[in-house]
Amino acid sequence: MDSVSLWKCYQQHLCHRPELGLWLDVSRMGFDDGFLQRMEPAMQQAYTEMQALEAGAIANRDENRMVGHYWLRDAQLAPSQELQQEIEQTVREIEQFAADIHNGAIRSPAGCLFTKLLLVGIGGSALGPQFVADALGGPGDKMVPFFLDNTDPDGMDRVFQQIGELAECLVLVISKSGSTKETRNGMLEAQAAWRNAGLDFSRQAVAVTGEDSELDRLAAAEGWLTRFPMWDWVGGRTSVMSAVGLLPAALQGLDIQSLLKGARLCDQATRSSDTPTNPAALMALMWHHATNGCGAKDLVLLPYKDRLLLFSRYLQQLIMESIGKQLDRNGRQVHQGLTVYGNKGSTDQHAYVQQLREGVHNFFVTFIEVLQDRQGESMEVEPGITSGDFLFGFLYGTRQALTEQGRASMTITVERLDARTVGSLIALFERAVGLYASLININAYHQPGVEAGKKAAGAVIDLQRKLQALLLTRPDMSSPDELAAALGVPEQAETVQALMRRLNHR
Repeated sequence: MDSVSLWKCYQQHLCHRPELGLWLDVSRMGFDDGFLQRMEPAMQQAYTEMQALEAGAIANRDENRMVGHYWLRDAQLAPSQELQQEIEQTVREIEQFAADIHNGAIRSPAGCLFTKLLLVGIGGSALGPQFVADALGGPGDKMVPFFLDNTDPDGMDRVFQQIGELAECLVLVISKSGSTKETRNGMLEAQAAWRNAGLDFSRQAVAVTGEDSELDRLAAAEGWLTRFPMWDWVGGRTSVMSAVGLLPAALQGLDIQSLLKGARLCDQATRSSDTPTNPAALMALMWHHATNGCGAKDLVLLPYKDRLLLFSRYLQQLIMESIGKQLDRNGRQVHQGLTVYGNKGSTDQHAYVQQLREGVHNFFVTFIEVLQDRQGESMEVEPGITSGDFLFGFLYGTRQALTEQGRASMTITVERLDARTVGSLIALFERAVGLYASLININAYHQPGVEAGKKAAGAVIDLQRKLQALLLTRPDMSSPDELAAALGVPEQAETVQALMRRLNHR
């Protein structure tokens, strides 16, 4: 497409939402003039399904649950007054608890202020809080956040070393079921670290979990500082606007009301059934166009802002766990998906833009531009030119270089990166995921593959226990085939060999 045609397409399809301070430019996605018109009936059906979801329909049919993350930023949408009150009360309690921590009304057993925050969680219970913390945090934070988000012993040791004095550290343990093994392991390791430091872990611990879960009962029995709810109608990957994300953000000193407001305003904008003015709908349609509605190409996220570095990791779970499904809603095998990866501009230009421009054509790009460079004025690195001007130049230069090679891209532009904008960006992609799932007829709100992985991991742990017990009585046995046969699982000789190697090096 020549520059004149690009300009006309830009003028025709640029979506600007002034109330969000956001622009979406899809002019370089390469769709034909009739694409939006052909997709409009399916898009209208997607809007109808989204309206039903927001009204309280059972959207997660596997678990017979509603899907209500939209209610978290606008409790008046909740399908009952009881739920509305629970949501509003939880936000008030989060703000009050954070204020009590900051002003010293709640102190550590040693009598000192809590100045550090350790979050123990995994998946949606960590990725959202990590992204928000990194995007909005800084030297003025009221508490410095740390994360245990894996069951890697060496990784946990590194975090404890970084924290240093544990007496000043508040701990949030986040798990809806309370039985997630990675989180359980992190909690046990933290308890041991506190115990070894001569500290009472329970006097510095807070639980965010489901009512009457294993973690809820443990926290009550041990007298933890307090507990906050995780509702069964909020999935982990969409939980950042619940206590999962709001509590650590409030403790860090971030503006959670602006975060909620940004999401609420974006929800209002993307609830519109006027497709050309709905940025989430346009994004969903561009995903469909770029991938032929079957995941044929990857989504490469290139945010030209250091504070958005973790956004691609956050979106990997939000999009891939929602869209990556073997079966559609009619039970037909479809193997849907949308792969997400990304780094940050202009670092990516020294990493993989070479392949994006000249290598295998298996992707489309989403650029994110932030107009405000920094708080305050920027110095000139060349006459009349700042570092931020170079960042802008690299973004638009890369975009043009990709266009010249026929590589599709869209660009999200925001005025500044603050709590309201972060809330808007999260809500924008949440809505796009829901609409796209409707377009391709899959259930975005369950994750059977994750559960299958957990069960498989549990089977390996059970096999290890049996192997260890066998070796206590038969230390003379060393052949994987012999051990697997003795355990009654001759087909798992390879796993037995891997377990033997691990046990010898643990």
